[in-house]
Amino acid sequence: MMNGNGKSDEPIVPRKAANKADMHSAHAAEPPEGRGSVKGKPCGHTSTRAQDRIRLQHALKRIRKAIVRDRSIQLTGLWHHVYDPGRFRPGRSEHRALDALYMGLMRKRVNWIVDADIRGFFDTIDRQWTMKFIAHRIGDKRVLRHIAKWLKAGVMEEEKLTRSEEGTPQGGSISPLLSNIYLHYVLDLRVEQWRKRTARGEVIIVRYADDFVMGFQHKEDAERFLKELRERLAKLNLKLHPKKTRLIEFGRNAARQRRARGEGKPETFNFLGFTHFCDKTRKRGRFIVLRQTMRKRMQAKLLEIKEEHRMRMNESVPATGRWLRAVAGGYYRYHAVPRNLPAMMSFYRQIGRQWAASLSRRSHKAKLDWRRMHTIIKRWIPSPHITHPYPEHRFGVTT
Repeated sequence: MMNGNGKSDEPIVPRKAANKADMHSAHAAEPPEGRGSVKGKPCGHTSTRAQDRIRLQHALKRIRKAIVRDRSIQLTGLWHHVYDPGRFRPGRSEHRALDALYMGLMRKRVNWIVDADIRGFFDTIDRQWTMKFIAHRIGDKRVLRHIAKWLKAGVMEEEKLTRSEEGTPQGGSISPLLSNIYLHYVLDLRVEQWRKRTARGEVIIVRYADDFVMGFQHKEDAERFLKELRERLAKLNLKLHPKKTRLIEFGRNAARQRRARGEGKPETFNFLGFTHFCDKTRKRGRFIVLRQTMRKRMQAKLLEIKEEHRMRMNESVPATGRWLRAVAGGYYRYHAVPRNLPAMMSFYRQIGRQWAASLSRRSHKAKLDWRRMHTIIKRWIPSPHITHPYPEHRFGVTT
């Protein structure tokens, strides 16, 4: 690891070779049965792979401990993006990004939005540039060698191994980490530099994985940055999606300015499953950002539930009810943001109708009475309610 110009830190991963006793015991140990090994016969290949994985885990664990112990170690390029399972970055969930965007739109002078999407990001990441970015902060060749192997590893699907010459492995556990490192150098640092040196007005950016939204005070800044971003990404074998990348007028002054020009309501944009609108409060008419569940996301989820109903048609009501309770609870936990209750109530009614239709198909003679169906729905499917606080209360406390 490089901590300064021309100076190399001591390796966090020790270079001491394993003791002979440990090596002897490792080779003499009998591996677990299964995965191609013969019962009672040691398999050196399996035990070696397991030891390599354990050693690598210990190596990365020591890196994390060293960073926690000494904050002066310049490892932010990697540590800033190390993630825990189920998230792309520690302490930076989807709702944290949504709160940050909400606060930026409400408190900054944002009049224009760049809603950008990188086409086939995970499939077109340049591996050479990825290794250069990682080597900028890590000097231990053994860690770099293992990361290079991760990049070259293929994906096993239906007992077929497929490899690609570019991008990161689809579904690989290392892909989110490498993608965050890549965009940290390609996008994040560039935006920070451009904001200080070139921008005339205020600039905000919120990124989660490869999805990012930028806000600008002046249209000229937005157009100039979008042009430079396309040129920068082209040098790194990346492209912005031509149909999904838009420059729209959005903010507290958008409705008034568009009305003066004889245009319609401000356009909307999608980010992390929510459609963002320009709206006003009911009492005082103040500007507020309205977030509602994306229609496509809800329709896709309802279609998925409908297909599952067909598979569960002959199950008992309690069994199906427990499944629907879990599905609805997971959906509510993510989408229960302030002012999104109408969309959740629509989802609640739709899954109730689907369940009623599924129960009615069991018999061609008897029809299910809706009074009884309402009782069943209330018994098993929880009604939605808002669980997330306003971003001013949550984001303002945690930052």
